[in-house]
Amino acid sequence: RNAFDLRAQALLIGELIREERKRSKLTQEQLAERIGAQKSFISRIENGQCDIQLSTLYRLLEVGMGKRVEWVVR
Repeated sequence: RNAFDLRAQALLIGELIREERKRSKLTQEQLAERIGAQKSFISRIENGQCDIQLSTLYRLLEVGMGKRVEWVVR
C-alpha cells in the first residue's frame, strides 16, 4: 500500500506540473531549458515516473514558470 500511495502522489504532482506548464504556455522543452534540465526529465515528472525532490519542485514552478509556491497543511 505504501508504494501505491507514493505512486499516486507522484502522478498528482506530475499532473499539477503539466497543468501549470500549459497555463504558462510553455512546452516541456522550454521548461527544461529554463531550469537547466532535459525534456525527458520533464516528461518523466509529468507522467509520474520520477520522484522529485522539493527543491526540484520549487525550481520547476518558481524559476521555470514564475509561479509562487505556498503550502497549506490541513
